[in-house]
Amino acid sequence: MVDYRNFEQFLHSRMKRRNLIIGAGALSGLAIANQFSPQRAIATSRFSNYPFTLGVASGEPYPTSVVIWTRLAPEPLDGGGMPPVNVPIRWEVATDLDMRRIVSRGTVLATPELAHSVRVVVEGLQSDTWYWYRFLVGQDASPIGRTRTAPLANSYLNKFNFALVSCQHYEQGYYTAYKYLAKEDLSLVVHVGDYIYEGGITEDRPRKHNGSEIFTLEDYRNRHALYKTDTNLQAAHAAFPWIVTWDDHEVENNYANDISQVDTEPDQDRVIFLQRRAVAYQAYYEHMPLRPFSRPVGPDMQLYRRLSFGNLATFHVLDTRQYRTDQPCDDGTKERCPENLDPNATITGKAQENWLFDGLNSSQSKWNVLAQQVPIAQRDMTPGEGGTYSMDKWDGYVASRDRLMAFLGQRQPSNPVSLAGDVHSHWAMNLKANFDNPKSATVGSEFVCSSITSGGDGADTNPTVEAYLPDNPHIKFFNNQRGYVRCALTPTTWKTDYLVLSNVTTPFGTISKRASFVVEDGRPEIQQA
Repeated sequence: MVDYRNFEQFLHSRMKRRNLIIGAGALSGLAIANQFSPQRAIATSRFSNYPFTLGVASGEPYPTSVVIWTRLAPEPLDGGGMPPVNVPIRWEVATDLDMRRIVSRGTVLATPELAHSVRVVVEGLQSDTWYWYRFLVGQDASPIGRTRTAPLANSYLNKFNFALVSCQHYEQGYYTAYKYLAKEDLSLVVHVGDYIYEGGITEDRPRKHNGSEIFTLEDYRNRHALYKTDTNLQAAHAAFPWIVTWDDHEVENNYANDISQVDTEPDQDRVIFLQRRAVAYQAYYEHMPLRPFSRPVGPDMQLYRRLSFGNLATFHVLDTRQYRTDQPCDDGTKERCPENLDPNATITGKAQENWLFDGLNSSQSKWNVLAQQVPIAQRDMTPGEGGTYSMDKWDGYVASRDRLMAFLGQRQPSNPVSLAGDVHSHWAMNLKANFDNPKSATVGSEFVCSSITSGGDGADTNPTVEAYLPDNPHIKFFNNQRGYVRCALTPTTWKTDYLVLSNVTTPFGTISKRASFVVEDGRPEIQQA
């Protein structure tokens, strides 16, 4: 059995002491964009600072309930700055922004064990309805957030708008995309991973991390707190409910299940890596508006789940990190190898794969959305004999992908659409029964969002990618700028808009629509709008 109690002592005995450096602009203000603005204390606070420095968030919308979240952190980059005692927090939910028509209220304990974070599953709400919420402790009131419940199961829904986001490296740019996203007409935001990055400080970047690479529970808490001090990110959380899933950087770059990919660190040992995974999962849960069933037990956390929105859409939220076998061919971008084609290799694990197939097979929704981390579609980067592929994506797990493509082709669930991130660029791709045969059936669609900041400003094109696109005819669009994806669903059409930022290395980037594509009900081929 792994002894998690000694993990921090083990690592701190081998790591240099952290020099906490507050990134430029990290605490530049607590104002939230649009109408979402914090209400400061009206009397002397019992805390050293305003306790709601990390804002509020909501998520996991069901027809009659939703999760609301906050964390008390008067000193957010120094462990939170809270005494090691339980603190009661009052919460209120209303049908108006002014919080006058209260429909639900209560008190919840913020405990040191969860870094004084709280999540409330607010029950008894009306379906498909906007609500506003806030938290209060002593004389301090949190920002007011807005959230929305899901429509009733199988109820008719004639439209549904949401945004897809991923990859928000704090050091590599400003979260200007979230400023624009917070003003959108949406019912939901879907984040498919790399909410934080685990690395240390890199010089000559627009902003700086708060210390060297993170390993301990306190490290991960402080890193999540740094990211959540960004006011544009707070605005997006306060504007809409979110569905979240992780990728690799919430723990460590390119990790696979219980395997570290960095052989220069002590966590290359499986026992040590599982200890690191345990504290990373703990901090992730503490900072996300997830339901209580996702609370981790040691290094294990239940993250794959399903959420439905009337008869229009079901989101099958996947976890392609926790259960995968090791990346084949020593990872990286490689030619195919025997491990790449290993029928026992899996990116989802058998239990999750069966769960996905069962859900798709029984779904009554018009659109079946696979909200997951990495691109499913093949991206052959040097076409020809053998080809080269990114082994950290589904390209590295051909047997898993073949089983999924075969299932989609044979069982034909209604309108399967994959959503992914990770690659810091926009893509629109058809999912093929056989990617090596362009004439094979198209069995689904895939839209991949670029990063919020990861990779810096980027550019409209990338010559290397442009060179191999003609040999990948299922790839319909590529763009290498930062931004997000906006999706509008109706019973007959799925429309995807690719939004791009002029730059992210300054806080003054402007946004524009780069391209739009549609998928028609019953016709998975992606078409330009």
